[in-house]
Amino acid sequence: MARANLTPERLYAAAAELADAHGFEAVTASAVARHFGVQPASLYSHVRDRDALLDGVQQYALGELGDRVSIEIAGRSGVEALRGFAEANRAYALERPGAWQALQRTASIETATSTQGQRLGALTIALVRGYGLDESQLVHAARFIGATLNGFLAQNKAGAFDHRDTEVETSWQAALAALDRALRSWPTRDEAL
Repeated sequence: MARANLTPERLYAAAAELADAHGFEAVTASAVARHFGVQPASLYSHVRDRDALLDGVQQYALGELGDRVSIEIAGRSGVEALRGFAEANRAYALERPGAWQALQRTASIETATSTQGQRLGALTIALVRGYGLDESQLVHAARFIGATLNGFLAQNKAGAFDHRDTEVETSWQAALAALDRALRSWPTRDEAL
């Protein structure tokens, strides 16, 4: 009876929950199959192999994060959109640690071109456009935002900030202020190195 209810979406949601509870490395076909009370072979009519399962979890996480980002940046621009974008990412990293970890995995071409990946990318570009940057600089600025936020969140998760008395929240707010300043003074194509 459980087999009739298996769908790729249910598999990816269960795998993301497994990742949240036990870490992204714990996501295997066997572990997901146990969750549904079926044999691992039952999953292979829905996913090709473990890489496909992990891609699915990554796409699932991109979709969830995209939903959060779209809510937080809707109707906002500039620093307010940047703060909404950043807080959506931080909340996701805290509330869905395994799913967030899936986002740190190198994306396959299927994931990068998926609806979920394209949507989150478009939301990021929309955020950058709100700063009035030259079209040739949008991707560069979007990468800068992603690298800064993901770097900060990954370092914090790894405990890299635990050895100082200074509050992490103060550092987070300073990082967002620095990002805003960098985006407001972003070089044009002619000024870029």
